Formats: sequence, C-alpha cells, structure tokens
Amino acid sequence: MAGFLQEIVEGLGAGAIYASLALALVLIYQFTGIVNFAQGELAMFSAYIAWQFMAAGLPFWLALILTLAVSFAGGMLIERVVIRPVEGAPELTVVIVTVGLFIFVNAAAGWIWSFLIKDFPNPFPGGAIEAGGLSLGYSTLGIMAVVGVVMGLLYLLFQHTKVGLGMRAVASNPSSARLVGIRVGWTLALGWGLAATVGAVSGILVAPLLFLEPNMMGGVLIYAFAAATLGGFDSPLGAVVGGLVVGVAETLAGAYVGFIGSDLKVGVPLVIILFILLLRPQGLFGRAAVERA
Repeated sequence: MAGFLQEIVEGLGAGAIYASLALALVLIYQFTGIVNFAQGELAMFSAYIAWQFMAAGLPFWLALILTLAVSFAGGMLIERVVIRPVEGAPELTVVIVTVGLFIFVNAAAGWIWSFLIKDFPNPFPGGAIEAGGLSLGYSTLGIMAVVGVVMGLLYLLFQHTKVGLGMRAVASNPSSARLVGIRVGWTLALGWGLAATVGAVSGILVAPLLFLEPNMMGGVLIYAFAAATLGGFDSPLGAVVGGLVVGVAETLAGAYVGFIGSDLKVGVPLVIILFILLLRPQGLFGRAAVERA
C-alpha cells in the first residue's frame, strides 16, 4: 500500500508540471480560440533566458523575476507581430503559424545557446519529508506550491481586478466588449503575455529535472495537451485538475502495467486525449458549445 501511495505522490509532482504548461495553453485558447503548438518552445526559451541571467551572476530569484518580465513582453510582441496578421484567418492557417513558430523558436534557441545539454540549478533544496512510509521530496512540494500560487494569482486577477474582468469580457464576447470601451486588441496581447509568463514558470520548473536543452519541452507539451483536453480548454481549474490526473495516471500505468513500463508511458496521454475527444470533447470542466438555429 505504501508503494502505491508513493507512486501517487510522484504522479502529483509530475502532474503539477504538466498543469503549469496546460494553464498557459488554456489561457491563450480562452482569449483567442487558438491552440498554441509553440507554447512548450516558448517556455523552453524562457528557461534559457533565466539560465543566461544566472550565468551573468544574478541570483535565481532575481533571474526569475526578470525572466517573467521578458516573457510577458515577448508574449505580447508575438501576438502583435505573428498572430495579429492572421487574426480571423481559417483555423488551419493559424495552426500552421503556431507550428512554424514552434520550429523557429526551437532553432533560435539552438543557434543562440547550442544544442548541448546545460545544467540548470534547482531552486528547491534536496532531501524529502519522511512520514508513514512515504517520501515527499522538497522539490515536489515546491513545484506543487508554485503551481498553487500561480492558480491563486490567476483567480485573483480574473475575479477581483478590472483588467481581469476586461479579459474575461473579451474572452466571452469580443464584439460586446469593444462596444463598452474595452480595447480588445491590447487585451488579446495581454492574454498572450500572461500565457507566456505562466509558460515561463513551467519551463523553469522543468529545466532542473530534465536538463536544459532546446527539445526538453517536447514530451511535456504532449502531457500538457492531454491535461488541457481532459480538464477542458476553457477551464483554468480543469487544466490543473487534468494535469494532476494525467501525472498520476502516467505514473501508475508505468509502475503497474507490465507492458507499458517506463518506455511506453508517453502513450498514456495520447490514450487520454483519444478517449476524452470521443466521449466528452469539451473536457470534464469545459462547456459544450451550443448553437442556436
């Protein structure tokens, strides 16, 4: 029993990382209706920026703050320069643009920093809390705490600030929001900046665990898509719950399903995506689209 509970604890730690990137995916989808296939690469690029700040001698937490600021500005710039020109274009066009952005950011990171693996410092101490036969690492606790804080800050933003209420209005009905004086264009750019900031947190959490290299977020992005699909692409809470469920499901499948093991665990999120799209396309917390005749 203790071994089973330990696997669940490990799954929750991994799921918190998936949830952080899924949150970024959901934020962009909420505001623009775009599924951003480049979200993982943007998170990776932010992790490199943090590494560069630390290589220049800055302490971790100062490097983190500066990285979040740069990521926010970069997200807004991408919306203005890359996404705005194809606004209103067919969905396939937007998908191709985000895939192109994926390739460009990945290549840019390799060109600037090379494709060699780099060490990234872990902001959390080593060791673990031992209780009842379970071992809960400080790193796992730290990751879950960070995701919880991010979720809490987003809740406060959307529920208790004018900016957040304006963003919700734009996400709900851009035309009506424009009629009441909300600057929809800048609000959409703000949404991209916010998503890039949340994605940066994900990249910085992943880098100490996987080592820093341009392709590090590829697998994480698959799990994040599964989390967002399971929870619902229009529900930030669903993204977090979906991430935790996907993390636990992946860990338990790898530990207790013999033919899966550690090699086929990446198939778990793909199976989850398939079943959710077949049985409940809007996700567990999402709202089904209703069209009036």
